[in-house]
Amino acid sequence: MSEAGALFNDGKAYERLMGRWSKLAGAQFLDWLDAPEGLRWIDVGCGNGAFTEVLIARCAPTAVTGIDPSPGQLDYARTRPGAKLAQFQLGDAQTLPFADNSFDAASMALVITFIRDPVKAAREMARVVKPGGIIATYMWDFPAGGFPINPLIQALAAMGIKPTAASNPDASRSEVMRSTWEKAGLQDIDARIIRVPIVFTDFDDFWVSNSVPMGSYGQAIAGLSPREREALKTRLRERLPARGDGRIAYEAFANAVKGRVA
Repeated sequence: MSEAGALFNDGKAYERLMGRWSKLAGAQFLDWLDAPEGLRWIDVGCGNGAFTEVLIARCAPTAVTGIDPSPGQLDYARTRPGAKLAQFQLGDAQTLPFADNSFDAASMALVITFIRDPVKAAREMARVVKPGGIIATYMWDFPAGGFPINPLIQALAAMGIKPTAASNPDASRSEVMRSTWEKAGLQDIDARIIRVPIVFTDFDDFWVSNSVPMGSYGQAIAGLSPREREALKTRLRERLPARGDGRIAYEAFANAVKGRVA
């Protein structure tokens, strides 16, 4: 099981924490891919199906197979009304359980930093996709502060709390992602930045959404004492960009790369 499968095993909680931002980023990502309709897709690391649902709505595929190492995430994915077309199953991005040339296109949404060997995963996607098919991924830019919960990360760091969000954060750098695609033998490689507005109705919305006991940061918050938790809230209120109506708004950003199977 990948690190993501171990840390993010509750599909419903993940939806509030990250699913809505994943959908916004995913829509831009798919518009950029501009893939034709009627393709057979594999969605690698599909999680709770947030991106899978957007993929089906925007690309009109003939079939979609979502694969993920977390049973809890897959259980939630199967409940999504917009993902009924998809078939979901357990699996590892580095050893995809499919024959060569089984699909027309492959996507990997918000996963690459949690994979031990991204090049191996990219090669696996290239193996199961037919020649000329699209292979693409996007990931929040962890090193540059593009993660949607970055204000929380900064506040925890100021308190001396620095849990690791991903096993390989550098894998989200644009130049590293491009290099990964090159090493996997993909052609016509292109990259871009995806920018997503992050908006909460007020501080309580921000806190409830981002303090769920999921992922390394959620687990760190769950382990705080009541006094430490209040200190964290105070620090966040001082630093968050709140508007006059109480809304909290800032920007997250992700790097994306695409290529074609030789």
